[in-house]
Amino acid sequence: MSDVPQSQPAPGGTGRPPAHVAIIMDGNGRWARARGLPRVAGHKRGAEAVRRTIRAAAELGIRYLTLFGFSSENWKRPADEVNDLMGLLRHYLRAELAELHQNGVRIRIIGDRSRLAPDIVSLIENAETTTAANSGLTLIVALSYGARAEIAMAVRSLARRLAAGEIAVSDIDEDAVAASLWTRAIPDPDLIIRSSGEKRLSNFLLWQSAYSELVFVDTLWPDFGKDDLMAAIHEFHRRERRYGAAGG
Repeated sequence: MSDVPQSQPAPGGTGRPPAHVAIIMDGNGRWARARGLPRVAGHKRGAEAVRRTIRAAAELGIRYLTLFGFSSENWKRPADEVNDLMGLLRHYLRAELAELHQNGVRIRIIGDRSRLAPDIVSLIENAETTTAANSGLTLIVALSYGARAEIAMAVRSLARRLAAGEIAVSDIDEDAVAASLWTRAIPDPDLIIRSSGEKRLSNFLLWQSAYSELVFVDTLWPDFGKDDLMAAIHEFHRRERRYGAAGG
């Protein structure tokens, strides 16, 4: 992985990249099934796609990259698959941290940590602390994450502050809600990509995606790479972002 550059024009004539790209990494299971392999094989290949995508995002000058790693609904999967995924997560946090840190990547993890094993929480905290001062790509990984749960958490936080007399009802506006989310201090995603051909958000960044451009690609996540990311950015630049205003 090369040193993380400042934002620069993306190859292929697409102009400057979006500041924040979020990706729903979908298709590991289908990739494995098509090859007669166990699902864990798809997840392992998916981890390789994560490495490629982080490297590509840094090379293209993207400032924030959010990856949907494990949803709150994924806890309903068979115990063996969940254990395999947690094992891969442990391995990734241990094996990749040094290289990410060396290349200036700052790591943020969002989601409900109470459901994660204590050793995983310790690895997360170490990764965040170690990379906190880095100024390159900010890598946000959503683990045990659900957007509805995130919004409910923010509402409870504001309700407690209201009951304690710290804020007034009139203080509760969009900015107050945004500041109570797990993504506080992170800009909303400009572009959300979903791999595997599915066309839904699946409870991902529902508040933050209000004006995101959505691009759905047929590539299964284990096969996703820099060309797919560049194609999605090219499609992003074809869009007219009006934020509710009248078009030209």
